[in-house]
Formats: sequence, C-alpha cells, structure tokens
Amino acid sequence: MSAPHGSRFVVYVALAGNLCIAIAKFIAAALSGSSAMLSEGVHSLVDTVNEVLLLYGLRSAARPPTPTHPFGYGRELYFWSFIVALLVFAMGAGISLYEGIVHLRAPKPAASHGLAYAVLAVSFVFEGTSWVVALREFRRRKGALGYFAAFRQSKDPSTFTVLLEDTAALLGLLIAFAGLLGAQLLDMPALDGIASIGIAAVLAITAFLLARETKGLLIGEPAHPRVAESLLAIAGHDADVRAANGVLTMQMGPNQVVAALSAEFEDDRNTQQIEACVGRIEVAARSHHPELVALFIKPQTPEVWRARRLAMEQAARDV
Repeated sequence: MSAPHGSRFVVYVALAGNLCIAIAKFIAAALSGSSAMLSEGVHSLVDTVNEVLLLYGLRSAARPPTPTHPFGYGRELYFWSFIVALLVFAMGAGISLYEGIVHLRAPKPAASHGLAYAVLAVSFVFEGTSWVVALREFRRRKGALGYFAAFRQSKDPSTFTVLLEDTAALLGLLIAFAGLLGAQLLDMPALDGIASIGIAAVLAITAFLLARETKGLLIGEPAHPRVAESLLAIAGHDADVRAANGVLTMQMGPNQVVAALSAEFEDDRNTQQIEACVGRIEVAARSHHPELVALFIKPQTPEVWRARRLAMEQAARDV
C-alpha cells in the first residue's frame, strides 16, 4: 500500500465509522437527554466533516504542477488540515463546552440509560477499529522514531490527524460513560454536564496539537534530514564537483519536496561540462527521491555558503 493510498484508506475507515456513530449518538441524545451524549454526537459529526475535508485535501494535493503552481498543490492538504484543527476547536470544543455549561446551570436527569450505554459501547468498537487502522499506518511510517518525534516530523497530516481525532474520541467516550454512570449512580445530573466540559477540554487540546503541527507545515518546513544528506552524497560523488557545500529543502506536500543545492565545480570545467554534471545530479536525485519536484543547483564556493548560513542562523537568533 503506497503512502497516499494508505492515507486515504485510514481516512475512509474513519469517515465511515464517524458517520454511523454520529447518527447513533444523536438518536441516543434525543431519547436520553444526556448533555455528554449530545456533545459526543457533535464530536463525531465534526470528525465526519473533518474526514471529508482531509479527503478533499488529499485529492487536491495529488494534482500535478501547472504553470500557475509550478511546485504542485501539496500544501492544499496542509491548508485543509489546519481548517480541520479550527473546526475541532470551534465546533467540537466550543459546542461541547456550551452544552456542559447549560446542563450545569439547569441539571436534568438523563433517561434511557441502557440505550446510551449501548451506543457508547458500539461507538467504542467503531472508534477503536479506526484507531487501530490509523495507528498501524502511523507505526509503519514512523520507522525507528518514537511516537512523539514521528508526530513532530511527519509531513503527511492526514494520518496523524485521524490518529489524534480517534484518540480524542476514545477519551471522550470514556468521559461520557463516566459522566452518565456517575450521574445515574450518585443521582447527580450535574456530572453529565461536567463530562461534557471534560470532552470539550480533550477536544481543545487535540485542536491545539493539530494546529501547531499543521501551521509549521503550512508556512514551510524542511524535508527530512536524510533527503539533504542523500543529495549531498549524490553531488559529492560526481567527478565534476569539487565540493558539495550544503542543501536547503522545503516540504511542499506529503510527497513533494523542493531543494536548492550549493556546489563548487572544478575550475577547469566548461559550461557544457557543468550543464551535463547538473543533469546527472538531477537524474540521480530524482531516481533516489521521486518526491523531488524541483532541484536548483547553484555554483558557489564553500566560503560563501558558510557565510550565508551563518548570516541566516544569526538572523534566526535575533528574532
């Protein structure tokens, strides 16, 4: 299963599960009057909309480069992933918080507890299945990296978005169950509202994590360090290159990278030889990295490269 197909499969599984769960939760909320159940229904509805947006982003990001977008449309996925984070916060956390406060101000005991518990149990199975699928895909991609490091370095937000959403959904179900059960056993309807506020807190944290990661991707992050290391090695092994100084990379999409290579050529090489060398480097680079949509090679001495890198690092420290 290729990376794009793996991402789509994860999102399709989550979409199907969340749509069924949202319908069941709203029916249970209407019959039981549970604030936590209504919050969970809104949560699943938001997740369903999010999956639709992610699928649209994946489809848009896969479009080939055009004259108006010479580096492709990869950042469309980053844009829609950021919108997903905003929806989780505004609709999911916001509505859940509102429902919780309303229920605390006028607590009403829930009814049809059996139906509510049954819906929660079924939802847990569906969400758990989606979570396992997303986790397997995430583990397949992360390799030897730890989970948090892989999350921070991931360039495909669709998989980690679904994984975070499903994790938040499972936590929300547990909170909703605890709130319903506590309200029933202790005869304290306010606990149902507190559970709704707890669900809002989980969604707010999830939205913050998603927004932080997708913001970095949206404004521009370098590709994985191994891409730069590989390009330096390819250039350094060419007989016409005296020194491969360094590489700057930019992740334009999950499978789209732009790179700029600084290299010093041998002094006795003419223009045709340098052009042939550049062509060889580009062919070798794309054979090793199909995600490379553009490679710019600049003739430059190591001293000039180091001076510009130091100036860039100094500017970053001064910010």
